[in-house]
Amino acid sequence: MTEAEDPDVVSRRIAKESLDQDDPTGWFEQLYSAASEGAAVVPWDRGTAHPLLSEWVDEAQPDGSGKTALIVGAGTGWDAELVADLGYQTTAFDISASAIETAHRNHPDSKAQYVVADLFNPPAEWHRAFDLVVEIYTVQALPISLQPAAIKQITEQVGPGGTLLVIAVARPDDEPDEEVEGPPWPLTRAALDSFTTPDLHLIQLIQSPSPVDPTINRWRAEYLRD
Repeated sequence: MTEAEDPDVVSRRIAKESLDQDDPTGWFEQLYSAASEGAAVVPWDRGTAHPLLSEWVDEAQPDGSGKTALIVGAGTGWDAELVADLGYQTTAFDISASAIETAHRNHPDSKAQYVVADLFNPPAEWHRAFDLVVEIYTVQALPISLQPAAIKQITEQVGPGGTLLVIAVARPDDEPDEEVEGPPWPLTRAALDSFTTPDLHLIQLIQSPSPVDPTINRWRAEYLRD
């Protein structure tokens, strides 16, 4: 396999070309479409739920009976499947139709509802409608200039008394934005704080090293709405 055919190289090229064309979200569909044909790889598709989500589930022991959950940037569905198995009526969305098709293919008997939707223009009926909102790596896949708008939309889907769980790669607050060559664009502590609102409070923040690369730290943040 030549370098030009290497799926990792193809993945990075797809992202760069989309960003160069000032289309910061278009590369998700291109990437998932190419990955479904074996021509690229989705860097965050682990074939299982994110370990930090599983860790939170083990610690918090949430009971989803009679409750609703929203999975942001569902990808191929592994995180949504874990949440749905907890009893939540789970809606999982992605801007990429190919990602949603792959999720349906991976999980034909799923209890989750997979839909194509745009984080920046979500369905009106989602507003503050969910008891649990899970955001893993979606914000950091967006250019830093778009992250505040994405964060605002994510927080607006958390219902009264609801929980927001955010998992992201960490970067130091003193690392200038212009020095970050994404994707991804990891999140600072200040970015984690920006998920808070007058009635959405940060109740737990954990930073831990990646088991794959100890030089990379990851955030796990939990928020609770009044």
